[in-house]
Amino acid sequence: MANLNLLQAINQALDIAMAADERVLCFGEDVGGFGGVFRATSHLQEKYGKARCFNTPLVEQGIIGFANGLAAQGSTPVAEIQFADYIFPAFDQIVNESAKFRYRSGDLFNVGGLTIRTPYGGGIAGGLYHSQSPEAYFAHTPGLKVVVPRNPHQAKGLLLAAIRDPNPVLFFEPKRLYRASTGEVPESDYQLPLGEAEVIKEGSDITLLAWGAQMEVIEEAAELAEKEGISCEVVDLRSILPWDVETVANSVLKTGRLLISHEAPLTGGFAGEIAATIQERCFLYLESPISRVTGLDTPFPLTLEKEYLPDRLKVFEAIKASVAY
Repeated sequence: MANLNLLQAINQALDIAMAADERVLCFGEDVGGFGGVFRATSHLQEKYGKARCFNTPLVEQGIIGFANGLAAQGSTPVAEIQFADYIFPAFDQIVNESAKFRYRSGDLFNVGGLTIRTPYGGGIAGGLYHSQSPEAYFAHTPGLKVVVPRNPHQAKGLLLAAIRDPNPVLFFEPKRLYRASTGEVPESDYQLPLGEAEVIKEGSDITLLAWGAQMEVIEEAAELAEKEGISCEVVDLRSILPWDVETVANSVLKTGRLLISHEAPLTGGFAGEIAATIQERCFLYLESPISRVTGLDTPFPLTLEKEYLPDRLKVFEAIKASVAY
């Protein structure tokens, strides 16, 4: 075991994947000698050479188009989009090419070896172009997998699983936790299952559900609620697409209440999809309406970031309101 931060865990996962399989390539803007804007790919070019870890032009559509071509020819590309906010120029390549490649060719060709890494979310005073959480845009697209880790141990195991998964995977990394989140991580090669949620803490009064950086927030809110005598079950969704309906539904059948929290805006956020599905499954067991504590329906602000983001106090107030309904 080693004590790593989230960035180090990601770097270690990439190192292990590249050492184990020479088909694994790592590329993006400043990914080479510079190690990327956050240094997630540090020293990989030194170790594996410029043919396997290299810089690309500043063209996101080109990065993913190139990755699609590599994957279709048998390589295992790990493409980095420098910020999740920059992924939109590549939207057509991801949604119309990566996601549909296998389907439209009748599986004669596929890009199953493709992984797209990108840092998402707020907490670094990055303003409107460096703080967005676009996971819900891609959850609407059959053919993709969408994964969001919460800490270093999860990041390493989920990223290795993503790189080796036979489907194109979008891997959203919570940038505000890159250096803030540390923990024990096995130095060995291991994988964690995609598409499976994890119950972090068992409880009886309400289910709290989130993913990525928001897990820390709901865990802090659960501690506040416990002091008020409210027992919270805390669940990390981990995979947005596919998402683990059974684990979430079983938790809600037990607690009778559900609160979902994410950084993205309320309208069209993935919490709405979860709420609709769970009310179909658990309607007669619900003790109160399903709650959503999310970012606001505005562009991500520069100076009012703390007011915009869903924090532990907002979640705590929503917990109390749900229990008292």
